[in-house]
Amino acid sequence: MKINCVIVNYNDAPATEKLVRRISPYSSLEQIVIVDNASTDDSLTRLNLLAGQNKKISVVQAPCNGGYGAGNNLGVRYAAEHNHATHVIIANPDVSFDESCILGLARIFQNHPDAGVASALMEDKHYKPLRSCWKNYGFIRQLLYMGPVSHRLFGFVLYYPRSYFKGRKAVWVDAVHGSMLMVDSASFLECGGYDEGIFLYQEEMVLADRMKTLGRRTALLLTKSYKHEHSVSVSKTFQKELERQRLRETSVLYYMKHYLYINPFQESVAKLWFWGIRMEVRLFRALFSRPSSCEADSNGSRPPKTE
Repeated sequence: MKINCVIVNYNDAPATEKLVRRISPYSSLEQIVIVDNASTDDSLTRLNLLAGQNKKISVVQAPCNGGYGAGNNLGVRYAAEHNHATHVIIANPDVSFDESCILGLARIFQNHPDAGVASALMEDKHYKPLRSCWKNYGFIRQLLYMGPVSHRLFGFVLYYPRSYFKGRKAVWVDAVHGSMLMVDSASFLECGGYDEGIFLYQEEMVLADRMKTLGRRTALLLTKSYKHEHSVSVSKTFQKELERQRLRETSVLYYMKHYLYINPFQESVAKLWFWGIRMEVRLFRALFSRPSSCEADSNGSRPPKTE
């Protein structure tokens, strides 16, 4: 196996540099490909300087910021064509992982030729480890997953039960979080990779669906994990929660139209549901951002093998 790591950067050079310096000594990684997604700050200069200090690092400049999917597609294509990578780790700048995690993911591909995607447990303050994966959502379950309240009330139909993971080293799942995963590069490129019609969010479901059309499966490694500082890069660009919510809605509606093939009535239902979610967001913000009276007084105002 020839393993590369692709990292897409947008105005976040410090986080990218930190990750690259951490993983560049890993002998299991032959090359690290940084895609600068047309940053508007000094990222490109800083990253080129970093690459000049280490032959293991390449920097590819995207012609424009086409989004998460377009940046990663460019990186995987470069890794496969220029570095002859057979497998590629796609990682957000705000993650960290040990070399043992890479080796564990690699064993899944070695033991299972039909594997297309593999990831490990995600350690994240917003997610429980066993929610690093989920079932393939249909129209209704996709709507339930979107809602802050419904997501919690109906988690039992959105996620795999704990019994599915018990006593296993790895399991086959429908989709995994996209913040750090390994792909078979040939399969990734053959299925079209990420849909570049989506700027951000929903990429995992698209990749899972596209891999499935090739007969490729997705695995979650339960014996290894990686850390993710959730949405750091996203929040730097989209500061307000409602702005991120609207972007998520755009991506979900695109996915529903192009992959779930919803009809006009379902589209209207989805838009109404999204409106309700925005009302929830506004309500929660009003309730939890308002200072208490005390504060006002004081302040004044079947499973895969891994071995």
